[in-house]
Amino acid sequence: MRIAIFENIMTPGGHEVDFDRLLTEELKTLGHSVSFYVPEGFRFSLDYGVPTHELNGEVVSYSGVTGLKKFWRTLTRERRRLGWYRQLYAAATDGKFDALIVPTSTYRYLRALSRSVLRKSPVPLIFILHGINPKEAPKFLQGADSLRNYPKICPTVITLAADIFGESRESIRLIPPPTYTPRDIDWQPGEANFWPQAPRLQNFIGEGSLDSDTRPLLLGFFGQFRREKRLEDFLRTYLSANFRRPAKLLVQGSTMHPEDAVAFTDIIHRYQKEKSLVFWHKGLVGYEWQEAIAAVDALLMPYSAPRYLYHWGGMLFTAIGYQKPMVASDDMNPEVFSRFPVGETFKSGDLAALKTTLENFVNNFGERQPLYAQALREAAAVYSPGAFARRLTQIMEEHRCSYV
Repeated sequence: MRIAIFENIMTPGGHEVDFDRLLTEELKTLGHSVSFYVPEGFRFSLDYGVPTHELNGEVVSYSGVTGLKKFWRTLTRERRRLGWYRQLYAAATDGKFDALIVPTSTYRYLRALSRSVLRKSPVPLIFILHGINPKEAPKFLQGADSLRNYPKICPTVITLAADIFGESRESIRLIPPPTYTPRDIDWQPGEANFWPQAPRLQNFIGEGSLDSDTRPLLLGFFGQFRREKRLEDFLRTYLSANFRRPAKLLVQGSTMHPEDAVAFTDIIHRYQKEKSLVFWHKGLVGYEWQEAIAAVDALLMPYSAPRYLYHWGGMLFTAIGYQKPMVASDDMNPEVFSRFPVGETFKSGDLAALKTTLENFVNNFGERQPLYAQALREAAAVYSPGAFARRLTQIMEEHRCSYV
């Protein structure tokens, strides 16, 4: 099939970038051709190596605006979206592609679609939603219901649940998340750590042999810095833990908004003298991101938020893809941990429980690592990016056969 991807979210890095790459490369591996359709002036963080077609109308950003200005931009954004939809419909009716994927969408995309000629598309339209929370669910279901008479449209929710809070629709597909895997570095999950191939990262370890049993256990806290992650609470807890073996923690954070950059910089200044901590205030994309994940022994995801019960955790599925054991709060996709013992969990928001869990994880890591490794291999097979791409193409094939 000739599969088009409509991308309209610009980001300097993060899982949105890797998700587009996953789609592109895995669909190509299955023998499909892939192209992108993007708004006017759109800039990619990575070169995906496929044709790109520009649509009239620039992206409307909310950055730095509030009140009436934000409301006006919301209206403008909706008009732009309808304009993009019209152009995509023209491309579909002209036979430019056989199916269209919108890789990151919400119920708002469906609401706009119900007012757009694109709802009459002659080719399958896969609108991917990365989870549905209880507040969004009625709006999402209403949006799906408004499009039920258009069989080429398939809202597809990435979820570990079997339904949408007890609701289901024939047009809605539920599929499990994909893992993120290394694609640019000479290393595969399950191999030894990446230090020999990444000498510029070795100063993270400091003194001691890389191959020594007494070297520090290398822990990583990665991703976009958001205040909801309560980083400073975590750092205080981590530094108070009683570890019986040396450990070092790499704290990497990218920031999207000025207020987040200020908050993260303040934290770095307060803790930069701690010898067991290393801070990277920078975004990591492509091989830099991959080598950093590959270099650590384990990942820490202690942030707690109700949304992780409903939205798949990008760092969790990065850890699985790279087969790195982890510590996570018990609201981080609990379905995964109940099926695969890929690490340790603690009661969400309980710092005393986090301290105990960290101590047990670090102090018993050598003994439990083989158990983690087996569970990670099994989970990586179930949630592989190849399996995810096959599920998507199966949905497309089913909808290609439906009437117009």
